[in-house]
Amino acid sequence: MRIDCQSHIFPSEYVEILAKNPHPPQVIRRGSESVVTYGEVQTFRLQDEAYDTKRKLKDMDAAGVDIALLSTNIPPPCMLSPELGNKGAQAINNAIAELVDMYPYRFSGLACLPWQNPEEAISEMDRVKEMGFRGIMLYSHIGGKPVDAPQFEPVFVHSDSLQLPIVMHPTVPPWGDAIKDHWMIGMMGLQVDSSFALLRLILSGILERLPKLQIVMPHVGGILPYMCGRLDHQTEVLGRAREKITKPPSAYLRRIYLDTVSPSLQALHYAYQFSGENHLLFGTDHPWVDMPRFVSLIEEMEIPEKAKERIFGENAAALFRLC
Repeated sequence: MRIDCQSHIFPSEYVEILAKNPHPPQVIRRGSESVVTYGEVQTFRLQDEAYDTKRKLKDMDAAGVDIALLSTNIPPPCMLSPELGNKGAQAINNAIAELVDMYPYRFSGLACLPWQNPEEAISEMDRVKEMGFRGIMLYSHIGGKPVDAPQFEPVFVHSDSLQLPIVMHPTVPPWGDAIKDHWMIGMMGLQVDSSFALLRLILSGILERLPKLQIVMPHVGGILPYMCGRLDHQTEVLGRAREKITKPPSAYLRRIYLDTVSPSLQALHYAYQFSGENHLLFGTDHPWVDMPRFVSLIEEMEIPEKAKERIFGENAAALFRLC
């Protein structure tokens, strides 16, 4: 079985809410086009045809993908003004639930939350749990605030209590203005920002305090697996940032699941060596990729066939309780 752990939709109802946001990110109408703008930092055109459900199913069939875990990419509802956050999250989650109801054997859901309003986020988590969602999304910052800010910890605690895995996803960094030239935000900025977010969860002690909290880090871990030696040296040899953790950063990072959304076979082999066959999850980042190519990369890996079976589906089926 092949389970795609990173597959995106962008509901039209959510587009309408983004158009009402009083500040970037927001949707701006330009004739027949809808454009998402992060002010002067980043702009991209919404392509409705890219998110078409029939196209997604056709691409899944062509790649032999059995199930896609649906989520919304960027901008997330945690970037909206407080009064719109919950409306945005519910619009996304209702749209995903409708698709899951229509295609129960092909789709499952990962819910968005209004993280900027922790009480509403907890209520929405309870609602989506009852609706059968398999996990929740966390983006690399919450309306410009770091993910380890104290007001958000109750949301992590509730996720842990409900046994809902947290799937991280990049978004345009608050410091994006410094790297907006040459499309460097998409090339590197997204991965670096999500890496900082996960490092914050480690160094702030959230993973220490919640040892059973399950987290999925996209894009083979961003830059963190490659920096682990330096991170451990900083804490274990130089004694920095040790106040809230009792183990080296690598110990926490190795309990994180990494998805395989990378076009580099070399990176996939490194992720396999770093995390092992039990902590890698197949993903594609559809609709922005050639899905069969991401399948073939796993097939090309010089690892046992049993390990490929775990990566393609067995690990995700166990983590998200799809079996």
